[in-house]
Amino acid sequence: MPSLVDVVWIAFLAGAATGLGALPVFVTDRISHRFYDAAIGLAAGIMFGAAVFALVVPGLELGSLWEVVVGVLLGAVFLLVGNWAIPHIHLAVAGEGPETYPPSARAEGILETRSELDAKSGSTTDERASNGSETDERTGDGRRALLVGSAVTIHNVPEGLAIGIAFAGGFEAVGIALAIAIAIQNIPDGFAMAVPASRTGLSKLKTVLYTTLSGAIPEPIAAALGFALVAVGLAV
Repeated sequence: MPSLVDVVWIAFLAGAATGLGALPVFVTDRISHRFYDAAIGLAAGIMFGAAVFALVVPGLELGSLWEVVVGVLLGAVFLLVGNWAIPHIHLAVAGEGPETYPPSARAEGILETRSELDAKSGSTTDERASNGSETDERTGDGRRALLVGSAVTIHNVPEGLAIGIAFAGGFEAVGIALAIAIAIQNIPDGFAMAVPASRTGLSKLKTVLYTTLSGAIPEPIAAALGFALVAVGLAV
């Protein structure tokens, strides 16, 4: 069985793959809906397959149906609470409450083109330049970057737990498969965070760095926690 250090490194690499999704900002900060939807669909398919065949099926083979169902429900509740709470916290830091910028809007506008933004505001590029609305647009992109970044970070926690639990339980093949699947699906997540962040005036290098850290920090920490919990449970 791999050591705790090995598991942490594996989870770190899987989480750091989020930074790969930020690399396109060196070329462009715009993305079409079709490309983004296809990338998210691919990531969702990969994680769905990994969850079913690498976690649920082995869980049913090792335990009872109700234990697996309870675990799935607890995981779903954790994500729901995280998605509800984390954006509120970040909005408070940004100086705006949830009443004026609801959590459901955290991904809104990430893929909007400049013309779409003009249509919504009823202004032209020249008018924005004259009235200083360019600053407002950057502020909006900053909020979106914070919200998407918080969502990416909270989603990395259960992913890291899954990696740590798989390795600690002796399922090395499952742990490796999960790490690869998570790394792949982290790439479009990173792009979703990097695009609005790059529009705020943040340097491209810092955009890539912060995007990478959003996965590289929480994932190995969660993996270590999952590994330790299983190790303690087996010892007892």
